[in-house]
Amino acid sequence: MNPVIIASLIAGLLGPIVVLLAKHYIDSRQSKPDIIAEALETSDKVMMKLDVIKEEFVADRVWITQFHNGGNFYPTGKSMAKFSVIYETVNIGIGSIQSMFQNIQVNLFSKSINELQQNNTIQIPDYKDPSIATFGLKYIAEDTGCKSGYLIAIKTIDDKFIGILGLDYSKKKTKLDVDQINHLINYATAIGGVLSGSKEV
Repeated sequence: MNPVIIASLIAGLLGPIVVLLAKHYIDSRQSKPDIIAEALETSDKVMMKLDVIKEEFVADRVWITQFHNGGNFYPTGKSMAKFSVIYETVNIGIGSIQSMFQNIQVNLFSKSINELQQNNTIQIPDYKDPSIATFGLKYIAEDTGCKSGYLIAIKTIDDKFIGILGLDYSKKKTKLDVDQINHLINYATAIGGVLSGSKEV
Protein backbone atom coordinates (compact mmCIF):
# COMPACT_ATOMS: atom_id res chain seq x y z
CA MET A 1 0.00 0.00 0.00
CA ASN A 2 1.13 3.50 -0.77
CA PRO A 3 2.91 5.11 2.23
CA VAL A 4 1.00 8.35 1.64
CA ILE A 5 -2.33 6.49 1.92
CA ILE A 6 -1.13 4.70 5.09
CA ALA A 7 -0.07 8.00 6.63
CA SER A 8 -3.42 9.56 5.70
CA LEU A 9 -5.34 6.67 7.28
CA ILE A 10 -3.29 6.84 10.51
CA ALA A 11 -3.70 10.61 10.70
CA GLY A 12 -7.43 10.26 10.03
CA LEU A 13 -7.86 7.70 12.82
CA LEU A 14 -5.47 9.08 15.41
CA GLY A 15 -6.18 12.78 14.85
CA PRO A 16 -9.66 12.80 16.46
CA ILE A 17 -8.46 10.56 19.32
CA VAL A 18 -5.56 12.91 20.07
CA VAL A 19 -7.94 15.89 19.99
CA LEU A 20 -10.35 14.16 22.41
CA LEU A 21 -7.54 13.21 24.78
CA ALA A 22 -6.16 16.75 24.73
CA LYS A 23 -9.64 18.20 25.38
CA HIS A 24 -10.22 15.77 28.27
CA TYR A 25 -6.84 16.68 29.79
CA ILE A 26 -7.55 20.42 29.56
CA ASP A 27 -11.09 20.03 30.95
CA SER A 28 -9.92 17.90 33.87
CA ARG A 29 -7.32 20.49 34.85
CA GLN A 30 -9.81 23.34 34.62
CA SER A 31 -12.61 21.55 36.50
CA LYS A 32 -10.64 20.81 39.68
CA PRO A 33 -12.44 22.57 42.51
CA ASP A 34 -10.71 25.35 44.39
CA ILE A 35 -11.29 24.10 47.95
CA ILE A 36 -10.39 27.40 49.62
CA ALA A 37 -12.63 29.45 47.31
CA GLU A 38 -15.53 27.05 47.85
CA ALA A 39 -15.08 27.15 51.64
CA LEU A 40 -15.02 30.96 51.64
CA GLU A 41 -18.09 31.13 49.41
CA THR A 42 -19.99 28.76 51.70
CA SER A 43 -18.87 30.68 54.78
CA ASP A 44 -20.00 34.01 53.30
CA LYS A 45 -23.44 32.61 52.45
CA VAL A 46 -23.95 31.03 55.86
CA MET A 47 -22.69 34.05 57.82
CA MET A 48 -24.94 36.41 55.86
CA LYS A 49 -27.89 34.16 56.69
CA LEU A 50 -26.95 34.06 60.39
CA ASP A 51 -26.78 37.85 60.51
CA VAL A 52 -30.25 38.04 58.92
CA ILE A 53 -31.62 35.53 61.43
CA LYS A 54 -30.05 37.42 64.38
CA GLU A 55 -31.65 40.67 63.27
CA GLU A 56 -35.01 39.20 62.30
CA PHE A 57 -35.45 37.25 65.54
CA VAL A 58 -33.69 39.86 67.72
CA ALA A 59 -31.40 37.15 69.11
CA ASP A 60 -28.21 37.83 71.06
CA ARG A 61 -26.28 34.91 69.59
CA VAL A 62 -26.87 32.71 66.54
CA TRP A 63 -24.64 29.72 65.85
CA ILE A 64 -24.29 26.54 63.84
CA THR A 65 -22.70 23.28 64.89
CA GLN A 66 -21.70 20.63 62.38
CA PHE A 67 -21.07 16.96 63.02
CA HIS A 68 -17.72 15.50 62.01
CA ASN A 69 -15.38 12.57 62.49
CA GLY A 70 -13.08 13.18 65.43
CA GLY A 71 -10.76 10.20 65.32
CA ASN A 72 -11.19 6.47 65.92
CA PHE A 73 -11.90 4.23 68.90
CA TYR A 74 -9.36 1.60 69.92
CA PRO A 75 -9.41 -1.32 69.15
CA THR A 76 -12.57 -1.29 66.96
CA GLY A 77 -11.42 1.48 64.63
CA LYS A 78 -14.96 2.95 64.60
CA SER A 79 -15.20 6.70 64.02
CA MET A 80 -15.85 9.04 66.95
CA ALA A 81 -18.86 11.22 66.21
CA LYS A 82 -18.13 14.79 67.31
CA PHE A 83 -19.49 18.26 66.72
CA SER A 84 -18.05 21.77 66.67
CA VAL A 85 -19.50 25.27 66.50
CA ILE A 86 -18.36 26.28 63.04
CA TYR A 87 -20.30 29.52 62.50
CA GLU A 88 -21.38 32.14 65.04
CA THR A 89 -22.55 35.73 65.17
CA VAL A 90 -23.04 37.63 68.44
CA ASN A 91 -24.24 41.04 69.54
CA ILE A 92 -21.87 43.50 71.20
CA GLY A 93 -21.41 42.59 74.85
CA ILE A 94 -22.44 38.94 74.36
CA GLY A 95 -19.80 36.28 74.87
CA SER A 96 -18.81 33.90 72.11
CA ILE A 97 -19.30 30.15 72.60
CA GLN A 98 -17.40 29.01 69.53
CA SER A 99 -14.12 28.26 71.28
CA MET A 100 -15.96 26.36 74.06
CA PHE A 101 -17.55 23.89 71.66
CA GLN A 102 -14.86 22.35 69.50
CA ASN A 103 -14.47 18.59 68.97
CA ILE A 104 -17.19 17.72 71.49
CA GLN A 105 -18.22 14.07 71.55
CA VAL A 106 -21.85 13.62 70.51
CA ASN A 107 -22.57 11.24 73.40
CA LEU A 108 -22.02 14.09 75.91
CA PHE A 109 -25.18 15.75 74.54
CA SER A 110 -27.10 12.61 73.62
CA LYS A 111 -30.43 13.79 75.14
CA SER A 112 -30.60 17.02 73.17
CA ILE A 113 -29.19 15.55 69.96
CA ASN A 114 -31.62 12.61 70.08
CA GLU A 115 -34.50 15.04 70.57
CA LEU A 116 -33.41 17.06 67.55
CA GLN A 117 -32.90 13.92 65.48
CA GLN A 118 -36.46 12.80 66.21
CA ASN A 119 -38.44 16.05 66.48
CA ASN A 120 -36.30 18.71 64.71
CA THR A 121 -36.64 21.42 67.37
CA ILE A 122 -35.90 22.19 71.00
CA GLN A 123 -37.70 25.24 72.36
CA ILE A 124 -36.71 26.60 75.76
CA PRO A 125 -38.31 30.04 76.31
CA ASP A 126 -37.19 30.04 79.97
CA TYR A 127 -34.29 27.90 81.19
CA LYS A 128 -35.35 28.51 84.82
CA ASP A 129 -38.88 27.19 84.33
CA PRO A 130 -38.82 23.64 85.80
CA SER A 131 -41.85 22.62 83.72
CA ILE A 132 -39.89 23.06 80.45
CA ALA A 133 -37.69 20.18 79.31
CA THR A 134 -34.12 21.37 78.79
CA PHE A 135 -32.64 18.04 77.60
CA GLY A 136 -29.47 18.46 79.66
CA LEU A 137 -28.75 21.98 78.37
CA LYS A 138 -29.63 23.96 81.53
CA TYR A 139 -26.11 24.03 82.97
CA ILE A 140 -24.60 25.09 79.64
CA ALA A 141 -27.16 27.90 79.52
CA GLU A 142 -26.13 29.02 82.99
CA ASP A 143 -22.45 29.00 82.02
CA THR A 144 -23.11 31.04 78.86
CA GLY A 145 -25.66 33.42 80.37
CA CYS A 146 -28.50 32.19 78.16
CA LYS A 147 -32.07 32.86 79.37
CA SER A 148 -33.95 31.42 76.37
CA GLY A 149 -32.74 29.10 73.62
CA TYR A 150 -33.99 27.55 70.41
CA LEU A 151 -32.29 24.72 68.52
CA ILE A 152 -33.28 23.54 65.05
CA ALA A 153 -31.93 20.42 63.34
CA ILE A 154 -30.09 21.05 60.08
CA LYS A 155 -30.71 18.22 57.66
CA THR A 156 -29.87 17.51 54.04
CA ILE A 157 -32.47 17.06 51.34
CA ASP A 158 -32.27 13.29 51.92
CA ASP A 159 -32.90 13.81 55.68
CA LYS A 160 -29.36 13.30 56.98
CA PHE A 161 -28.78 15.14 60.26
CA ILE A 162 -25.66 17.26 59.69
CA GLY A 163 -25.83 20.06 62.24
CA ILE A 164 -27.76 22.37 64.52
CA LEU A 165 -28.92 25.98 64.15
CA GLY A 166 -29.07 27.68 67.57
CA LEU A 167 -30.52 30.98 68.78
CA ASP A 168 -29.65 32.27 72.25
CA TYR A 169 -31.27 35.10 74.20
CA SER A 170 -29.12 36.46 77.04
CA LYS A 171 -30.61 39.87 77.79
CA LYS A 172 -34.23 38.83 78.22
CA LYS A 173 -36.42 35.74 78.05
CA THR A 174 -38.02 35.36 74.63
CA LYS A 175 -40.90 33.15 73.54
CA LEU A 176 -41.09 32.47 69.79
CA ASP A 177 -44.46 31.59 68.29
CA VAL A 178 -45.31 28.74 65.92
CA ASP A 179 -44.88 30.86 62.79
CA GLN A 180 -41.45 32.00 63.92
CA ILE A 181 -40.38 28.42 64.66
CA ASN A 182 -41.58 27.32 61.21
CA HIS A 183 -39.65 30.20 59.67
CA LEU A 184 -36.52 29.08 61.54
CA ILE A 185 -37.02 25.55 60.20
CA ASN A 186 -37.11 27.01 56.69
CA TYR A 187 -33.85 28.85 57.36
CA ALA A 188 -32.27 25.64 58.68
CA THR A 189 -33.39 23.79 55.54
CA ALA A 190 -31.81 26.42 53.31
CA ILE A 191 -28.59 26.37 55.33
CA GLY A 192 -28.56 22.58 55.12
CA GLY A 193 -28.64 22.89 51.34
CA VAL A 194 -25.60 25.17 51.35
CA LEU A 195 -23.62 23.04 53.81
CA SER A 196 -24.29 19.92 51.75
CA GLY A 197 -23.13 21.52 48.51
CA SER A 198 -26.08 23.38 47.01
CA LYS A 199 -25.32 26.79 45.50
CA GLU A 200 -28.51 28.41 46.81
CA VAL A 201 -29.34 29.73 50.27
